Amino acid sequence: MRVVSLIASATEIVCALGCEPLLVGRSHECDFPPSVTKLPVLTEPKFMVEGTSSEIDARVKEILRHALSVYRVDPEKLAEARPDVIVTQAHCEVCAVSVKDVELAVCQALPSRPKIVALEPNGLDDVWRDIGKVASALEVPERGAALVSKLMGKMAQIAERAHAEPHAPTVALIEWIDPLMSAGNWMPTLCELAGAVPLFGEAGKHSPWMTWDELRARDPEVIVVMPCGFDLARTRQELLHLTSRPDWRELRAVKTGRAFYADGNQYFNRPGPRLVESLEILAELFHPGVFDFGHRGEGWAAID
Repeated sequence: MRVVSLIASATEIVCALGCEPLLVGRSHECDFPPSVTKLPVLTEPKFMVEGTSSEIDARVKEILRHALSVYRVDPEKLAEARPDVIVTQAHCEVCAVSVKDVELAVCQALPSRPKIVALEPNGLDDVWRDIGKVASALEVPERGAALVSKLMGKMAQIAERAHAEPHAPTVALIEWIDPLMSAGNWMPTLCELAGAVPLFGEAGKHSPWMTWDELRARDPEVIVVMPCGFDLARTRQELLHLTSRPDWRELRAVKTGRAFYADGNQYFNRPGPRLVESLEILAELFHPGVFDFGHRGEGWAAID
């Protein structure tokens, strides 16, 4: 079986299932585990990814006025890969190539009709279902069930310890800086599992826009900035859009030293096996006297 994955989280799922040898192509964002970077890259963005948060936001919105997604599939490279299974997503036009784009590329490039597996992780339960869907497509359903059981077990252990704490801090999870966007989908659930109360975003629904006035009015005890697609270094560069505001220092989380930034690209924005590590990071931030998984400096850092 020859498998192409066009979304980073799906690539991680395939590898966690022990099926990495089946992969024959990937998206430009698939980079974990590092060994997958040797695979042919079959996608590219339709916009310049450099620039500030506001510049990227404007480019993405302009493209989506005329197209299904902000990425494209290379039909010639797809034909060279000769896949039997293609894994993509139907969740978000900004996350990866759309199902329609994949179907168009398949029609243009392939005389055969590979199986297209479209993942749609709106909430945490959907992530578990998607792992099972990929496992079934790769004909290893028992591995899928075992992986889901293992991941859910780890999360349950963290949640039990976190919920034993007497106080659940209020939290703002920020998924985009300029304009401000709160984290939705699986993130409010992870926040609750980590023993906190998310003030913005709703489990199972897309990430909502928010305003600075709303952030100030709710004044969370903890702020975690985790921009979609940004690593720690890129996020730190963008933090000035928040920290340069004259009233930034008036926020409770800032006054108490509980404002943080995290690697959204590698963890929180990828609905796959490493959501366990994402939960570990949140647990460290919400209950530092209880949890220390060693993610500081690699998965998160304090905002100075």
